[in-house]
Amino acid sequence: MVPKLFRRENLNAFRNEYNLCQHEVHTFNEIVEASNANDLEKLKWFTLFGDRMYQILLNVHAYRKGLEFGFELIDFDRYGWLRKPVFLDQEELKLGIVEMDRYGTYSTITLGHGPNGMWAYGMSINYGTAGSSCGICVHDERFSSRESALNEALMKLKNKMELHAGDSDTVNYNQKIILATLKSIKAFKIKQVQLSLFA
Repeated sequence: MVPKLFRRENLNAFRNEYNLCQHEVHTFNEIVEASNANDLEKLKWFTLFGDRMYQILLNVHAYRKGLEFGFELIDFDRYGWLRKPVFLDQEELKLGIVEMDRYGTYSTITLGHGPNGMWAYGMSINYGTAGSSCGICVHDERFSSRESALNEALMKLKNKMELHAGDSDTVNYNQKIILATLKSIKAFKIKQVQLSLFA
């Protein structure tokens, strides 16, 4: 017998109540197809990810994104959400005014890989007062090597800094920090080239 959560009337009620994004629609349609086909084995698999429909949709998506990096463990926190996998061989690079070692004076790039060797990066960008941050996670772009992930991260950070170089809002966009970060990126790339000559 199809579990109550996956019965047609409950699925229709859920569909009418929520505006789902693309990946949620895809997973929801899988559940609808499994329910219509009375595929109890597949429905049982979906129930591993929660007892509420929206929780199932988000947990299944996170799990599948984790699989792209080789993370296979299904483990939940006390609230029923899939735990964030820990990337392997993580390293953090600091770029900017690093000698002050004070928040806001430098940006960071965090590199790591999953069990299958696919790499990703997280980034904390600091312009002084303004900034942005996105930690390394399974929703990031995948890279086949540390070098390709690092090069993409350095290019992104450089582009972000150049966008605010010369900005008249020097409170949020401290030019000393921006120029020091651009200088750090340039020095790092020169070092990369030098090391590749001896590899």
